[in-house]
Parts: sequence; structure tokens; C-alpha cells
Amino acid sequence: MSEPVLVALRGASFAYEDGPAVLSDLDFEVREGRALALLGRNGSGKTTLMRLLSGGLRPGSGGLAVEGQPVTYDRKGLTRLRTTVQLVVQDPDDQLFAASVAQDVSFGPLNLGLPDGEVRARVDEALAALDITALADRPTHLLSYGQRKRTAIAGAVAMRPRVLILDEPTAGLDPDGQERLLDTLGSLRRSGTTVVMATHDVDLALRWADDAALLTPSGPRTGPVAAMLSRTDLLRQAGLRLPWGIAATQLLRAQGLLEDTAPGPRSPEDLAALMAAPATRPIPADG
Repeated sequence: MSEPVLVALRGASFAYEDGPAVLSDLDFEVREGRALALLGRNGSGKTTLMRLLSGGLRPGSGGLAVEGQPVTYDRKGLTRLRTTVQLVVQDPDDQLFAASVAQDVSFGPLNLGLPDGEVRARVDEALAALDITALADRPTHLLSYGQRKRTAIAGAVAMRPRVLILDEPTAGLDPDGQERLLDTLGSLRRSGTTVVMATHDVDLALRWADDAALLTPSGPRTGPVAAMLSRTDLLRQAGLRLPWGIAATQLLRAQGLLEDTAPGPRSPEDLAALMAAPATRPIPADG
């Protein structure tokens, strides 16, 4: 991978008070422009890792760096970090607290001490990016679950981070809500935001991500998503199953319907398009 490293943990360890180490001597990188899926069983350290990357937790040893510069945990250092990295937690009700959508989204920019005009511009931009401009004056307690998810993400987007970390962002959404959110994340990526998504959904990870990081007992293993999610040994260690698209790819290749060098389907729609394409497969000997 030649993309520059935006955020990195180096030799980082962390343990909660009176508990065993959750992460030990961890090296982990977030590279610019790569959509990264973070996967692992419950208790594997995903939430701890995300909070370390975003400054919510401080490593007990080792350190965090942004573009090669060590993060300091004073006000100046944390402000610099939080204008680079934003974390959106799984339950939006843990993140929303203001009376209206616009007030909630404005909280972060206001805390940066920005002029009123700049705050308004950031709020308008974030609401538009999440397709919730019409909800600006809506009381947050009257929002649907999907609307609350979008509002929480808009609050992070208003900080204009270079890295947006999302904890199970599609959890609790119906299929239409998931598709709309994925479209929004695609737009954010095209505008230059690097997105990291923690998820248990291996099919979603295969479809959406460029890279996958599997949290195993021996540490995270990171690489191109299709290659990582084909590793049954690593999937077993991480408590995950083989994605549907990988199984379909293996079957197609075993039946001579897909060349070894051709990319496999990442979704049912990809499979349908592949099978509808003009046939280039060899004619059977008895045909």
C-alpha cells in the first residue's frame, strides 16, 4: 500500500482499571483514502481500538501519531486529533443531547471557537451531506432511529475530519436505511474523508471496504478485503464466517465459470451481472 498513513498506533497497549490487557504492543495504521473494515468477535478489542485512535482512551504504553507526529493529550493536542479523527458510537442516543438536530450538529464546531458564520456553514454542509437538511429544526427526541444515526454522523462530519470512524453504523437499520447510509458514506469518501467501519457483517465488509483488519488473539491482521476474508484460518480466529461473495467466487472458479485472475462477486447484484454477461467460458467436451 502506497497511500500515506494518517493515523497510527505504535507499540500501544491498554488495560482497563483492575482488568487484564485488552490490547498489547499493538501496531495499527489508517491509510488515507482506504475504506477499512474492522472485524472481530465480541471482546476482541474493537471498541477499545477505535477509542484509542480517536483519543477517547490513552495508551498505557506506546503512542498514537497523526501524520507521523506524536499526539499529546493536552488541550492543544486533543483538539488537533479531534479535527483529524472523529468517532461515531453505535448507539446514537449515547451521542445526541441537544434540543434540535442543528443544535446538536453545531456542538463540535462551536467548541472549536469558530466564528458563527463558519459554524453555520459547517452545519449546513453536514446536514446536506447526510441528507437531513429538512430535519434541522426537528427535536432530536422526535427522530426515528435512522434519523438519529444520521444526525450523530452529521455531528462528526461537521468537524471536517480526515478520518471518520463508525462503530456498527448499519446496526438497527432496515435494508433501505442501510443502502442510504452506504450511499452517504460513498459520497463522503469521494469528498476526501477516509472511513473506518467496525462491523460484524462480513458480507457488508466485502462489498464496501478496500481493506479489512481482522482482530485475532495474536493481533490485528490487515490487508485487501477479498484476500483477508478468504483466509478461513484468520476468520476462525476472529470468530467470523466466510462471506457469501467469497464462497460464490470459489464455487464459480471450481466450476470453470470465472478465471482465477478475474474479480469475484461482492454482492448478489454482482453475481447476477456476472451471469448475465456474454459467455466466455469453454464449451463442455460433451456439448
